[in-house]
Amino acid sequence: QVQLMESGGGLVQPGGSLRLSCTASGTIGSIIVMGWYRQAPGKQRELVATISRAGTTNYADSVKGRFTISRNNAGNTVTLEMNSLKPEDTAVHYCNINVPFRTYWGQGTQVTVSS
Repeated sequence: QVQLMESGGGLVQPGGSLRLSCTASGTIGSIIVMGWYRQAPGKQRELVATISRAGTTNYADSVKGRFTISRNNAGNTVTLEMNSLKPEDTAVHYCNINVPFRTYWGQGTQVTVSS
């Protein structure tokens, strides 16, 4: 069984910061890419940031310069540092991992940016 444990969501004021973490456990195989996606109310799910096992990162244009994605040495935990948060960042955030022929999703963690 594969489990993705997400943490770090919550309510923050505009301009504030949050850190999301996701740890994968179970029989997964070789993880190729880990990352975060988000889905705002009434919107389609979109990529936020990803990181490969080689350390290559990819960011949505809307978060470049504000968010930083990283991966631990074991390759089973992905962290998203979110700074200068804006109300438009409000969304359910989903951890995602990709292995050969398989994709896994976390249950989602809510990020709300509001006064």
